[in-house]
Amino acid sequence: MSAASPALPALLAGVAAALGTAGVVLGAEWARARRHRNTVLRQLRQLADERGAAVSASAEPLLRASDESSWLSALSVRIPQLRGFGPLLQQAGLAWSEQRFLASMGVGALFGGLIGWTFGGPGLALMAGVVAGALVPYGHVRRVRTRRLRSFEEQLPEAIDLLGRAIRSGHPLSAGLRMVAEESGQPVAGEFRRVFEEQKFGLPFEDSLTGLAARVPLVDVRILVTAVMIQRDVGGNLAEILDNLSHLIRSRFTIRRQLRTYTAQGRMSGYVLGILPIAVGFMIFALNPEYIMTLFREPIGRMLVWSAAGLQFLGFLWIRRIVDIEI
Repeated sequence: MSAASPALPALLAGVAAALGTAGVVLGAEWARARRHRNTVLRQLRQLADERGAAVSASAEPLLRASDESSWLSALSVRIPQLRGFGPLLQQAGLAWSEQRFLASMGVGALFGGLIGWTFGGPGLALMAGVVAGALVPYGHVRRVRTRRLRSFEEQLPEAIDLLGRAIRSGHPLSAGLRMVAEESGQPVAGEFRRVFEEQKFGLPFEDSLTGLAARVPLVDVRILVTAVMIQRDVGGNLAEILDNLSHLIRSRFTIRRQLRTYTAQGRMSGYVLGILPIAVGFMIFALNPEYIMTLFREPIGRMLVWSAAGLQFLGFLWIRRIVDIEI
């Protein structure tokens, strides 16, 4: 009780500071987003009055530039890696801003550092806690991005078939995009609706397609965009091209499922190797608690536990990387 009592007030103070920081950051973010929304609405009303609701392509960089704060721009100059957070959040389909994402990483690092310091003391445990806490929001965004891209890839053949049927029945390509946006599910409907609205409000069609390929970094989407752009330049039967592309994507799905069947043993080995040390540790703790608690009481034991956890995580990622075959 006496050993844990000094850590409890520090832990409570750290949690209170983290919650207070998060509240202040979220409040400032809400105020900034509201102010930015009012500014954008005022600019759009002015453009609608002057040009009859036709937004020029040159206004888009200005609207995007107003969404980024000055401190983040200055920080991105010194740390170029921060510029990749914007496309990552956009590909994940999240309404987060880069400031909110960085703030969540900071709060996660604070919580992870407090947990590492409480259970492992200063040193390696504290550093590992800070890194792990900062990576939690990043891992969440990456997981949402992967799930969204996988869902988009599964829905893409149906959207291409619908687009091909619309073109074969005599509709222009823009009307086909609108039909896909109205009759497909998310996230395909949202992306095709954005392409349709961008070219409707004056953005060149090639730029709209290029933006789609940038927002959805899939090989199938790049092939679709390339095929449409080439057909607009040199001509050809676009409906037949879309049918062939849809058949190609479905064939890739078939091959991918076969590969998942062939690599099931390797993936299962990774799961077993990841769970086995934890299960054995719990079994030893249930049979002889004093024997296993030596690892947590001695400094060298705690260091060995953290090292083993890190190596176990690296081994799991390594096996997963080996069995992840790109088609």
